[in-house]
Amino acid sequence: MYYTIVDNNIVTAEKENILTEFYENVKEAPSDFEYGKYIIKDGDITLDPDYEKNQEEAEKLRINMLHLTAADVERAIYKTKGMDFDDILELVKSNPPENLDIKALKIELKANNFYRGNPYIDKIGNILGFSKLQLDNFFESGDYTKLLEVN
Repeated sequence: MYYTIVDNNIVTAEKENILTEFYENVKEAPSDFEYGKYIIKDGDITLDPDYEKNQEEAEKLRINMLHLTAADVERAIYKTKGMDFDDILELVKSNPPENLDIKALKIELKANNFYRGNPYIDKIGNILGFSKLQLDNFFESGDYTKLLEVN
């Protein structure tokens, strides 16, 4: 969902019909019109100076909320690395990375769903040699072969 600021108030796309009406009744909409890209300031429509930053933040939030089942994740690790969650725990116990709580990891590995934004995903992914982009693509698609792609 896109958000913008109209008269210093945060407005959702559903309430942004004021922008559409403004374009239809007062000015012609620019060819690159998108909700959230423009704001009304002092009665004039103008590009939102924070649009790019807001889009990047929204995309980061979207990626962080992607999730897969524990079975999907364990199956992908098995198919790409020949390991299951027990093997990962043993690997981490034998050579514990700095700032990794092994008991907390054990709890995380029991979860039903794995969210991309969980910091343990990056930590274990790094240990297994997966890049951030490979993990993002895997969670986006659910396709374990994305973990095999070189980025």
